[in-house]
Amino acid sequence: MAETAAALRTVAHNVRAARIRAGLTLEELSRRAQVSKGALVGLEKAQGNPNLATLVRLADTLGISVSALMQGSPVSRVRVVSAEAVAPLWTGGRGGEARLVLTTSGPAPVEVWRWRLEPDEEYPSHPHQAGVVETVSVTSGRMTLIVDGAEYTVEAGQTATFDGDTPHAYRGSGAETCHLIMTVHLPPGPAPAS
Repeated sequence: MAETAAALRTVAHNVRAARIRAGLTLEELSRRAQVSKGALVGLEKAQGNPNLATLVRLADTLGISVSALMQGSPVSRVRVVSAEAVAPLWTGGRGGEARLVLTTSGPAPVEVWRWRLEPDEEYPSHPHQAGVVETVSVTSGRMTLIVDGAEYTVEAGQTATFDGDTPHAYRGSGAETCHLIMTVHLPPGPAPAS
């Protein structure tokens, strides 16, 4: 419980700091991210329980990665992270889950996700900001990748990539659990102020 409260405080601090850096009022961020002002006020006060879709909309609107909203300051030049050490950001109705394992630093960060999808379990994603590219590599099982209404089967040992600024979804297909690694390549953010 204390871990969850600490994580929420980190998210609250990071959302507020990114909003102020972007020069946005609560009202403007609420409008642009399509998140209610009340939810945003609560989030900045470290109250509530934001879901993955809310965090993605806020990160996209603020021009940063989801993990930039969730992580404190790095403590070392090398980070080794176990997927089990991070809480799932999405849990499906059939037991699937998505964990944001880490995000690389630099002007064009990359998020690394571990996903598990059970058969017929689906996660629909809203379009991301322009310039986002997603890559999915299936390590076991099979999935159906749906991009702008078209379906693509991706099997164990295969990798698919697509522009993330269009509606897309991931669905477990076949008879067994699908495990995949997803990378989300973010466009370069604004240059830091000097």
